[in-house]
Amino acid sequence: MSPGASCSGVPVPPRPAGTHTFLLPAAPPFVSKFTINRRDPRTASSCFGKAITPKRCFVVAGGLTWVDGVEEELMELQKTQEQSSGKLKKRAPLRRGKVYPQLPVPEHIPRPSYVGANIPQELPAVRQIHNAEGIAGMRAACKLAARVLDFAGTLVKPSVTTNEIDRAVHHMIVEAGAYPSPLGYGGFPKSICTSVNECVCHGLPDSTQLQNGDIINIDVNVFLNGYHGGTSRTFVCGEADESIKHFLKAAEECSEKGISVCRDGVNYRKIGKKIR
Repeated sequence: MSPGASCSGVPVPPRPAGTHTFLLPAAPPFVSKFTINRRDPRTASSCFGKAITPKRCFVVAGGLTWVDGVEEELMELQKTQEQSSGKLKKRAPLRRGKVYPQLPVPEHIPRPSYVGANIPQELPAVRQIHNAEGIAGMRAACKLAARVLDFAGTLVKPSVTTNEIDRAVHHMIVEAGAYPSPLGYGGFPKSICTSVNECVCHGLPDSTQLQNGDIINIDVNVFLNGYHGGTSRTFVCGEADESIKHFLKAAEECSEKGISVCRDGVNYRKIGKKIR
């Protein structure tokens, strides 16, 4: 990447002298690189020319973001990459495969209200507060979603297509008397979401075959007895590079940090702040 350019083509100021860059091959596509400023605190300046204490920054699409406490993690990641055998295997960019028609759902299984609706439904003005019966219904739906996700993970193997995973999961959901929530939502034609490698989220299952070393996030949502339950997890197909394992571990830890602050009365922004 040339000085003064971001991964989106948006101009950014050049890096200060005395910085070091660590490339993250396993990072999501919206992260280009990490830069650590090692200049003397008395003469340090940011990329915007203002006198500051040295900080760490990473270049993202659209500008610079400053973060603290990442130097040790990055040094450890660089050490791991140097010790790994050879360079990371280059992969062809993810391309959309053939999308097959949506699968049928038995008529006796109740549908969510949005199925078949041509106009998106508006959110209710009053937030629904569930009683004990409602909470029990949500728990049952979530338990089914978790069980289905565990099953989906066993299907993640080289040469298996994401469409095959979708088909197997679809049959498991309807056999349990539930409806796959994504199916028909806003015209979505599949029963789960499968996001492979650089696909950030809500990937469409298709004829794409998984390869050894791929990572895939599977998002399962079910509608059971009038309640939705959903969960997702990222799986490794076959054997993954150590840097990818490190990346997944960091993401899992961030998720746990966000969950730890979830309680009655907590604003959504606090969850995001904890993860960040």
